[in-house]
Amino acid sequence: MLSKIFGFLYHKIFVNIVISRSKIDVYIQLCDSKDVVDEVHEDFNTLTLNQEMYDFIKLYVDESPYYYISFLDTSVSQGAVPTCSYNDMSIFYDVSSSKYMCYEDKWAYYTSELDLNSLQKIYKKIGIDFVFSPFLILTKFFKEKIENNLAMFLLIDDRAVSLMIFDNSELLYADYIDIENKKDFDGISTNDEELDLEEDLDLEEDIDFNEDIDLDNLEAIEEMGSFDDLGDIEDLDSFEEIEEFSDVKEIEKKIDVKEQEKNLIENEGKLNENYQRFLFVQSSVSSFYKDNKYKSKFIESVYIADGVNVSSDLKRYLEEEMFLSVYIRHIDLAVEVCEIAKVELNEV
Repeated sequence: MLSKIFGFLYHKIFVNIVISRSKIDVYIQLCDSKDVVDEVHEDFNTLTLNQEMYDFIKLYVDESPYYYISFLDTSVSQGAVPTCSYNDMSIFYDVSSSKYMCYEDKWAYYTSELDLNSLQKIYKKIGIDFVFSPFLILTKFFKEKIENNLAMFLLIDDRAVSLMIFDNSELLYADYIDIENKKDFDGISTNDEELDLEEDLDLEEDIDFNEDIDLDNLEAIEEMGSFDDLGDIEDLDSFEEIEEFSDVKEIEKKIDVKEQEKNLIENEGKLNENYQRFLFVQSSVSSFYKDNKYKSKFIESVYIADGVNVSSDLKRYLEEEMFLSVYIRHIDLAVEVCEIAKVELNEV
């Protein structure tokens, strides 16, 4: 009774944490008994809890005794199996050192117990209430599509691809593809040397105006004609201006080429990373088709929850190389973690 009374007096604060390859995304949502009161998104250039991140979270959780801290699971040793029977799980994966949960008594998702303990130690200063599997998020995100389709579903973040194949709510196959550790991308280095403007602008190195004139060559010069034939001094000045203008244009051209090269390298890096994602997905689907322990069925469609703004290249690879119909929806992972935390809280 008292908890309900205090629940009306204080906001519920949901702190949601997604750890990526280069930063941590923290999304905080403040809710009253009916609606969202406030929300804030903040990125931190760290891969673990630092003082700046701790102070930011503490600022909000100190406002209420009702706060809940949730994480997206990033354990390499995680996955999902198409059964909820512990005895049958070993057919697909040895879960003896894992924590697992069943989804609607149909299938199960698991993660490394060792990795969970490590996460709890790292963040013991703020505590952990929930750790959500990307497979759970993917299933909730495409719930209606999963219930009525035979299709593949992908959740893409910058660390991994979570892959699931459903046939009208029946899980046929799942794979957690750890992009970060499974393969170093063959991207081109972007540490190009800067254009040396001083070298290009040092126009006086080619001509030494203080060099002595060889008088023995004057006769040869006279044979070429009189100095008067060269025209007025004003014409010579114009000639020098043309030469200098040409040099400047050449330097500008070099700078423009450098910018084009840098843009090309960045685009090639993105293209290359998406091609690697495609290769891993293709390999995983091949395993699904070939491995007798799975109920293999021909896949024609793929639904992608895109958390990293993948380019159209990935869509093209899947369409042209695997002949799939591709549908892409953007997903904000931290927000989705928050939504599941609220559902879990109501079910507790």
